[in-house]
Amino acid sequence: MAFGYVPPQAVPPPNYYDPRSFVGYPEDVAQALHIRVSNASCPGETTASFLVPGALSNGCENSPGSSIGYRTQYPLHVQYQGTQMQYALKYLAVHRHTQLVTIDIGANDVFLCQETTADRCASTAEFQAVLREIGANLTIIYTLIRDVAQYHGLLVALTYYSLSYSDPTQVAGTEALDSVIASVTEKFGGKVADGFAAFEGPSAAFGGSPCAAGLLIKLPGGTCDVHPSPAGQLLLAQAIEDVVGALPPK
Repeated sequence: MAFGYVPPQAVPPPNYYDPRSFVGYPEDVAQALHIRVSNASCPGETTASFLVPGALSNGCENSPGSSIGYRTQYPLHVQYQGTQMQYALKYLAVHRHTQLVTIDIGANDVFLCQETTADRCASTAEFQAVLREIGANLTIIYTLIRDVAQYHGLLVALTYYSLSYSDPTQVAGTEALDSVIASVTEKFGGKVADGFAAFEGPSAAFGGSPCAAGLLIKLPGGTCDVHPSPAGQLLLAQAIEDVVGALPPK
């Protein structure tokens, strides 16, 4: 099963009322590994809103200055009441033979800091505070998965790619975020799929630009969204598959 905020791909433009219009790496991984997927992800989810009902998100159930979010208007891949954490605990309690749990979360915490601070989270103190919060919330998430849900199977966290591998500031920020995610995940016996490296190599031939490399969704005018294109999603899926290997037969 997949948790967090899974970047969607949608080509052609999606029907937001049909979740099947959005295909992300969980669907690609499930197809490659021949397993069924339950994708509970929500666009804009933060580590806080993953855990706490009503906590501020970056567009999942709310956003800065608005009580409206994606989930209040459109259906997710799976329907549930409450938080993703609550859904995860219920799902894992019922589905005791779950073979793989993936999570991709943390970037929206940083985006939220950028949107709610005067300097767009540019100060070291602000950024470090966000990283500490991500680490603390991930620790709670993993503790609940391991100790309350009693899930001791394969747990994989996908780290983030840089939006520009030629921008030292962008690279340093992404690496700092990824380091926190990797450190906490490994403490709970999880594995880390390297989303940063997945985009770094192909971007090198295009001046370090994932956009120019075709790994991000193109926007009118030649710029790119922050979300991965179909080609980018396949690279992220492959990063997870490389870590998982072959799953044992059920």
